Amino acid sequence: MEIKKGFLWGGSTAANQYEGAYLADGKGLSIADVEMGSEHGVPREIHDEVKEGKYYPSHEGVDFYHRYKEDIALFAEMGFTCFRLSINWPRIFPNGDEETPNEAGLAFYDKVFDELLKYGIEPVVTLSHYETPLYLVHKYGSWRSRELIPFFKKFCEVVFKRYKNKVKYWLTFNEINETLNQKQPYHQAGIVFKDEQENRIQTKFIACHNMFVASAKAVIIGHEINPDFKIGCMLQYPTTYPATCEPEDVFAARLHLLPDYYCSDVMCYGYYSNTCTALQKRWGGHVEVSDKDAEILLKGKVDFISFSYYFSSTAHINEEGNLVVKNDNPYLKRTDWDWPIDPLGLRIGLNELYDRYQLPLFIVENGLGAIDKVEMDGSIQDDYRIDYLASHIEAMKDAIMIDDVDVMGYACWGPIDIISVGTGEMRKRYGFIYVDKDDDGNGTLQRKKKKSFDWYKKVIKTNGADTSNKE
Repeated sequence: MEIKKGFLWGGSTAANQYEGAYLADGKGLSIADVEMGSEHGVPREIHDEVKEGKYYPSHEGVDFYHRYKEDIALFAEMGFTCFRLSINWPRIFPNGDEETPNEAGLAFYDKVFDELLKYGIEPVVTLSHYETPLYLVHKYGSWRSRELIPFFKKFCEVVFKRYKNKVKYWLTFNEINETLNQKQPYHQAGIVFKDEQENRIQTKFIACHNMFVASAKAVIIGHEINPDFKIGCMLQYPTTYPATCEPEDVFAARLHLLPDYYCSDVMCYGYYSNTCTALQKRWGGHVEVSDKDAEILLKGKVDFISFSYYFSSTAHINEEGNLVVKNDNPYLKRTDWDWPIDPLGLRIGLNELYDRYQLPLFIVENGLGAIDKVEMDGSIQDDYRIDYLASHIEAMKDAIMIDDVDVMGYACWGPIDIISVGTGEMRKRYGFIYVDKDDDGNGTLQRKKKKSFDWYKKVIKTNGADTSNKE
């Protein structure tokens, strides 16, 4: 079965994991630039400044900054019709609160977008993807403060005007719901809790509200600059099953999804739903929404929902009455990183989101992180990646063709190997293109096609009709 014409096929990246050139051409420091590499299961060490002799993986990434033409040519060879990337906020405003943007940073993205458009590839641009200017964290406390709202609005206005004829698809905040789900929402909101007396729950709610208002203002001004802009939110969607059919476990699965719906309800409905107010009560937080903010949220609703999906979870209520979420589903196979492989979970998630919001959906992250082996002949036989992606694409097709879910496109995570956001490692590889670099930052950065490269090329050429692993 073939998907509707105009469906967007491609891949997704983030500047902090891909771009490198961390101080080139006037760029300021982002929150990623003071985050060291680590090992699987070990939290990354975060510093207040760059320290001599320490390894910060984002400083080089895999050097897209200097190799963008080579990489985009490879994406074009696969047949990409879209490519998701982020604009590195401190590349445009080095500190984040300047009056005047950095022209060299703006010129870089002009070149990237021009190169993409040369091949007929639609840029899909994330405005904030874990690259909050570090200066805003130190001076203002990051998204704890409403003062970041006008800074973000100005950043958006500058790039919207600059690229209004080059970029149509925009995402505001990457995986915004993880601001509530993470103990330390550093990547999402630039927040590190150092004061033991700080009310962390309340801080998360306030940070989310400030980001909601900032996102809504971006949507409003974006539509004023170019009414053809399509501006979406971006979620991490955790399809969740009850661990058993015991009613308490069924309710536990709902509880696990509440923080995620909290964010999407506000951004899609334009107001705080009962789901939102119920979560505030449950967690012991509260957000005062002024009449002005309420007006902005309603006017600044998103046009579509983009989301990441990697695996599903199970939930239950333990003997103490607490919510317990695990990824230990015994019916599912697992990845090298012990993540369950659940393609049907993607179809379920698509249906849940579309049933709830009736907005177009865009899968902008889905992929398999694995340890790839370069064979003696130089080839990389990543059949496991092909199997994973094929099964998920087939599940997506079922959602589209059987369930009548409106899906705009599919952009797998990491079409080229990039550093891991969780650890900064290179050995957790997602790409169709291998990059010669190791976990310590050593390597030539040479690009090499994996077996999956030609497979994805075939999938795109047939518009999803042929996902088989055959020559």
